[in-house]
Amino acid sequence: MNVRLNCSRSRSIFDWDHKKSELSKLTKQSEASNFWDNPNNARQIMKTISDLHDEIEMWETLFQQTQSLHDLAAMEDESFRSELENEILDIEQKIDVLEFDTLLSGPYDKGNAILSINAGAGGTDAQDWAEMLERMYLRWAERSGFKTEIIHLSEGEEAGIKSITISISGKYAYGYLRAEKGVHRLVRLSPFDAAHRRHTSFVQVEVLPEVTAEDPDVIINPDDLEIDVYKSAGAGGQNVQKNATAIRIKHKPTGIVVTCQNERSQLQNKENAMKVLRGRLYEMKLEEQEKQIAKLKGEFQKIEWGSQIRSYVLHPYQMVKDHRTEHEEGNTQAVLDGDIDSFIQAYLKANKQ
Repeated sequence: MNVRLNCSRSRSIFDWDHKKSELSKLTKQSEASNFWDNPNNARQIMKTISDLHDEIEMWETLFQQTQSLHDLAAMEDESFRSELENEILDIEQKIDVLEFDTLLSGPYDKGNAILSINAGAGGTDAQDWAEMLERMYLRWAERSGFKTEIIHLSEGEEAGIKSITISISGKYAYGYLRAEKGVHRLVRLSPFDAAHRRHTSFVQVEVLPEVTAEDPDVIINPDDLEIDVYKSAGAGGQNVQKNATAIRIKHKPTGIVVTCQNERSQLQNKENAMKVLRGRLYEMKLEEQEKQIAKLKGEFQKIEWGSQIRSYVLHPYQMVKDHRTEHEEGNTQAVLDGDIDSFIQAYLKANKQ
């Protein structure tokens, strides 16, 4: 029976010996009598142990399934052909997903993400474009099984939004979304132009990891914070809260300023603002280590011509193209409806290589 099954594929993708050795080493550390003397470090190790255990268990289960199917196929019983082909297809699809996940090996890739969208050059069109991207990412998150929470929103005067910050929770949320960081360019016939002329708009997308207060990589001295409380404002600047619940936090050593006003609770707004601050401090630390930049947000490229990572063209033709990978799609509506996995995968694969 000519049914092909590669039993060794899962072992070739997954570094069994290294992972098991690492798990054994960390497990021994967790059994030491003084293990919990450093609670922050202990929690990090326990999380790593849990992740490694789950990873190894998933791959071992798949490998055992491939071996069982290989043995069944070796019997050359034609009555099993249909069942075998279906099970092989299922296993190959699972391995494809897990194989792709091996590209996400950064320290925060498995964790939650903080996504910020900021309108750039283009006026009202850019603010409308920012709202279109908000919709795209919210739809992508929904179809990916992630939970979302808007933690800060600044609406445009006429239409759209000036900026928005969204917390996206789920396994690998940051690992996937970091592919989206950069300037996104839209070319279309403007619905805000009486002459209906073609306009180009730019929006900056920022993606940060969710860094916990216990993380040793980011330590914030409370004395370094300048915290202001004010009333939340809606479109046009009008107050939407009678009580002062919005929070503005300035990190004095770096000059980073974070605002959060979406929650009615001052405490919740402060917690969300601190999440964003920790994420930006971590990103700044990485950027400094890599010597790519010296200031916050990597001295982001200006949100205008020549700096975009991706172009969305709605006129005079239909196309979405990523300029880093050259990957493109012709169905622009599907992309704007949240179908961006092909762009994320193309970037992560290219980046890994």
